[in-house]
Amino acid sequence: MDRTRRRRTGTLTGAVAALALTLTGLTGAGAASAADTGTRAVPKHAVTGYWQNFDNGAQVQKLGDVQDEYDIIAVSFADATGTPGEVTFNLDSAGLGGYTVDQFKADIKAKQAAGKSVIISVGGEKGAVSVNDAASANAFADSVHKLMQEYGFDGVDIDLENGVNSTYMTQALKSLSGKAGSGLVLTMAPQTIDMQSTSTEYFKTALAVKDILTVVNMQYYNSGSMLGCDGKVYSQGTVDFLTGLACIQLENGLAPSQVGIGVPASSSAAGGGYVAPDVVNNALDCLAKGTGCGSFKPSKTYPDIRGAMTWSTNWDASAGSAWSKSVGAHVHGLP
Repeated sequence: MDRTRRRRTGTLTGAVAALALTLTGLTGAGAASAADTGTRAVPKHAVTGYWQNFDNGAQVQKLGDVQDEYDIIAVSFADATGTPGEVTFNLDSAGLGGYTVDQFKADIKAKQAAGKSVIISVGGEKGAVSVNDAASANAFADSVHKLMQEYGFDGVDIDLENGVNSTYMTQALKSLSGKAGSGLVLTMAPQTIDMQSTSTEYFKTALAVKDILTVVNMQYYNSGSMLGCDGKVYSQGTVDFLTGLACIQLENGLAPSQVGIGVPASSSAAGGGYVAPDVVNNALDCLAKGTGCGSFKPSKTYPDIRGAMTWSTNWDASAGSAWSKSVGAHVHGLP
């Protein structure tokens, strides 16, 4: 996700062949139980939406305007400081029509009173946050915790699209968890290439923090073709792409409750990979119940799958909230 109308549009198909061997034998690892997750207040089936702290052509929203269907609202984005690993947050009051910090904080409390979680997202396509040593890991944990105290955020979303060091990001998140306690909401939004194999730094991080991890909402878009868990190549924008790639995470260490499907809210929200809401719903049904599948059908079902994510609540609003009305109702209706 980034601050422009579209995210990165480059195709990653060239990486597919190189990754083919890494998938061999992975699908037998087995998924963790749902009891391994560290979530508390997040619903069993949840919808995550990114709220834009900037105006990029999508409908401008105050946090209080975010559609009721969203259970987790990721405020996009925290900003890097001059200290490696450290982040801060600067409300774009001017770009959001004079929205004040006091109004923003009040809206966070109101959303939480309505049962929602509001978290701060770190990264985006242009994010420059780097956690590559012990000092920056400490700076990250300390600064995110400070933002949680200052604004009332429930946790953090990791959307670092320019590289993750699993050793030190794990250290940072474990440290943050120790400061924030068991109620911490921790989400991640890796790109597809980052979750093709358990040997990637992002996947390694997710597995290392699975005891405190709420959900991984991989970005199933701006990707090109990728390998599914059966070793076959699937093209973005299809139900098979969503189910075949989700299967990799579901069968290699993450609990079903820690897996979500991330998609654009409209064709304007991404450079490629948009799918209609009914395709998302079919993919969720395929994974949860074994119905609605395309050519790929998982060998078992995952009724505890967490749900879906979209970029962004603003682009959703621009399209009449068609995505949240359809996918939101479907996610909340899962068994």
